Amino acid sequence: MTARILVVDDDEGIRKELEQHLGLHGFDVTTASDGVDGLVQFAIAHPDLVLSDLAMPRADGFWLIQRIREKNATPILVLSVRGGDVDKVRALDLGADDFVVKPFSTPELLARVRAQLRRAGAPQRMQLEFPDLIIDVERHKVTQGEREVRLTPTEFAILELLARRAGRPVSFDEIVANVWNGAPGTSNDAVRVHVGALRRKLEPDSSNPQYIVTEPWIGYRFIAEPV
Repeated sequence: MTARILVVDDDEGIRKELEQHLGLHGFDVTTASDGVDGLVQFAIAHPDLVLSDLAMPRADGFWLIQRIREKNATPILVLSVRGGDVDKVRALDLGADDFVVKPFSTPELLARVRAQLRRAGAPQRMQLEFPDLIIDVERHKVTQGEREVRLTPTEFAILELLARRAGRPVSFDEIVANVWNGAPGTSNDAVRVHVGALRRKLEPDSSNPQYIVTEPWIGYRFIAEPV
């Protein structure tokens, strides 16, 4: 099963960015543009977690938190540029479970999302299994056969991203956006270096890869089938 997340934000760019990042990490994402639409989508999608902005037209995040809390205890994580104590305290008092100030890093947001889902007991794909390969997302542990494969945090992040999109090409831009949080100056060559190191640790025969292949001019594809 996959956790369902509702993203509520009046900024279309942020909605699309969150939908892409969360989708790439295995979540089922629904979006809404303000509190009113968010409450409608909440009733339709029955999400496991809500990510909501505060300042929005028609109905803001405070209103949405209040309305959701009248119904159930679904985790609510606030994303807002309004990081002052007054707004934080008000949001938390109304029932929000966590507060992240924009701009935020993708790894931090994912960690907070997973923490809230764990507390709520929501379904999560925390272990990815392929022939002769197990990727334990929660413990950041990779096992190949009976041996543990030691990866750097960057190598692990790349492997998780590719494995979650098994069978589909993942572009250099997507890898930079998710692994390096879109850091300026991160080149395709930097990605190639880390993928090369990852392949040396995973592929028993580099001339006949079992896991990662190059997609010319695009990026990489994870070719192993999930079990």
